[in-house]
Amino acid sequence: MPKSEDFNTKNFPTWCPGCGDFSIWSALKGAFVALGIEPHQCVVVYGIGCSGNMCSFVNTYGFEGLHGRGLPVACGIKMANHQLPVLMVGGDGDLLGEGMGHFIHACRANHHVATLIHNNQVYGLTTGQTAPTSEKGAKTKSTPSGVIEEQTNPITLALTAGATFVARGFSGDIPHLTDLIVKAVSHKGFAVLDVLQPCVTFNKVNTYAWFRERVYKLEESGYRQTTKPAAIERAFEPWSEKLPLGIFWQEEKPTYEDSLPQLKNGPLVERDLSHIDISKLSEEFR
Repeated sequence: MPKSEDFNTKNFPTWCPGCGDFSIWSALKGAFVALGIEPHQCVVVYGIGCSGNMCSFVNTYGFEGLHGRGLPVACGIKMANHQLPVLMVGGDGDLLGEGMGHFIHACRANHHVATLIHNNQVYGLTTGQTAPTSEKGAKTKSTPSGVIEEQTNPITLALTAGATFVARGFSGDIPHLTDLIVKAVSHKGFAVLDVLQPCVTFNKVNTYAWFRERVYKLEESGYRQTTKPAAIERAFEPWSEKLPLGIFWQEEKPTYEDSLPQLKNGPLVERDLSHIDISKLSEEFR
């Protein structure tokens, strides 16, 4: 059985002391242990940003993509070996700013990939500019007079785009977050886990204390996954007043990989390619 320390590397995280990334790092390793996944048995794709630095701190197969372009890589890896657990780890800016188009299409295609969003409402690595999830009116380095755009809601976006597992966690509750990661990775389909993660250096509003005054667990509130509109209604609760944690929606549908006839006979990586002649195809492009 794997142990948490098996997923450590020789590099210790360089995040700011108190950063929520430490908790996500711990929860991710704990989830791998709970799932019985060994370091060589999964791939984690990372975006660019503070969250992407985790690529150097998690001992699994990993790939750090271009800013906002991690999901196409993760989906490609899954198609190459659809029996391999594949995760995408990115920030709110990476996945919902530069990568929003890829995010929406991955949701509607239902790729079998678990996606963790480090949601700290700022671009932390570039020292605190406004992000898609910044609250309207928030004053940041790039918006000194306040954000004028509407705040992006990752939960409602994932629900309406077609993700088949949509949940929210909080980096201030590692056991609960670990359990949600386990469920997201175990889900067969595109899983979105939005993680509320304080940026202790550049976001002085959405602190651990701020979140603890507002978060509550859906499973303890009597919520039942009856209809998607009911899930959307919970997700639209006023950001400044209530922040539900837990699973908003989960359903079983054929995944993108299930629908590809090329994968019916096993993973592509296990195919014998010795008998395939591509010379005729190559001639067409000469």
